[in-house]
Amino acid sequence: MKKIPFLRPDLVKKEALLPYLSEIDASRIYSNFGPLNKRLEQRILNGYFDKSGDVTTVSNATIGLILAISQCKRPNGKYALMSSFTFAATPLAALWCGLEPYFVDIHSDNWCMNEELLSETIQKLGEQVAVVVPYATFGNNINLELYQQVHRSGIPVVIDAAASFGATDHKGHFGKEFPGYVVYSFHATKSFGIGEGGLIYSGNSEQISKIRQAENFGFSQNRDTDMLGLNGKMSEYTAAIALSTLEVYDKKMTTRQKIYSWYLEQLSQNDLMSKGWTLQKNEGEIPYQFMPIACPEGLKNIDIIDYLADRNIEARTYFSPPCHKHPHFINYPHTPLPVTEDLSKRILSLPLWEEMIIQDVHLIVEGLVSSQWH
Repeated sequence: MKKIPFLRPDLVKKEALLPYLSEIDASRIYSNFGPLNKRLEQRILNGYFDKSGDVTTVSNATIGLILAISQCKRPNGKYALMSSFTFAATPLAALWCGLEPYFVDIHSDNWCMNEELLSETIQKLGEQVAVVVPYATFGNNINLELYQQVHRSGIPVVIDAAASFGATDHKGHFGKEFPGYVVYSFHATKSFGIGEGGLIYSGNSEQISKIRQAENFGFSQNRDTDMLGLNGKMSEYTAAIALSTLEVYDKKMTTRQKIYSWYLEQLSQNDLMSKGWTLQKNEGEIPYQFMPIACPEGLKNIDIIDYLADRNIEARTYFSPPCHKHPHFINYPHTPLPVTEDLSKRILSLPLWEEMIIQDVHLIVEGLVSSQWH
C-alpha cells in the first residue's frame, strides 16, 4: 500500500542556489545583514507590502516573537494575551520576555482568538496587560481592525503570523500597514520553507529599526550595546535559499491551493460536511501549509489518526493538546476555553505537499469516510 507522509518539504534545489553562492564567495560576507539579506528584505518589502513600512529578517520566527514582544511590551504589564490553540513557541516567547501567557478562547468558525472575549479580558486585567499576541491560525487572513484599535489605545499587539507569508485578501498582503509587529515563519514545514528563518514586518519603519538593532546584540552605530539584544540575524546562505524561493513561490502557492481544492471536491462528493465534518472559515488566498479539518462530535481525532496510519496515511493533530494542557503552561491563567477544548479533541491536520496527486487526496478522504464506521 502506498505511504502518504504528512509533510514532504520541497526546498529549492542546489542549481537555483549556485549564482547566489558565487556572490557569497566573491563578497566573503556571510552574515551581519549582508548584501543578499538586504536584497531579500527589499524584494519582500516591494513585492509583498507595496513599499509600505519595513521588514527585517530573523534567524527563526520564535526569535522574531521574542524580539517583537520584548521591544513593545508595556513595562509594568504582566500578561501576554493569546490563544491556547497555537504552537508552544508563542507562550514560550512571552515567558522569555518575562511575561505570563494568559489564554483566551477562540471562535468556533475561524479558530482564531475571540475578539469579544479578548476585549472583556483587557477590561478585566487593565494595566496588567503587557501585550496582545493574536495567532492567524493556519495562515488565515484574520480581520485586524480590532487589533489596530487595541494597539493605538496603548496596548501593543504582536501578530503571530507563522504560516501567513503569501496570504492575501482584497487589501493586499496579510499584515500590510499594521502599526504593531507581524511575525512570519520560514521554517521548512511552512509553504515558504527555507529550512530555518523568519521575517518581522511593521507599518512603522522606526519599530523595525529597533528590532534590527536588538537582533544585532543591541549595537548602536558606534557598536555600543545600549539596549537589550541578542543574535537573531539571518545568514547569507539562508538569504540565498529565500531569494531562490521567492522566484518560485507563486507557483508553489498555486499548487497548494489546487490540492486544497481537490480536498474540497472530494469532501463535497462524499457529503462529509453534512455528516458533521467542519472546515476552518477562511478569507482571501491562503498559502496552505496542510489541510486542517475537524471531525464530527462524538469522534476523537486520535482514533482517526490511528485508523489512517493503518492505511499508510500520516496525519497530525495541530493543536492537540492545546497549550494550556501542556505541563509547562498548565498553571497559567485563562478564560473559560470550551471552544478550544472541543476543537482540540476533533482537529485533524491532513497531508498537503506540492508533489501530491489527486489520487492521494482520494485515498485520504476515503479513509475519513470509512473511519466513521470503523
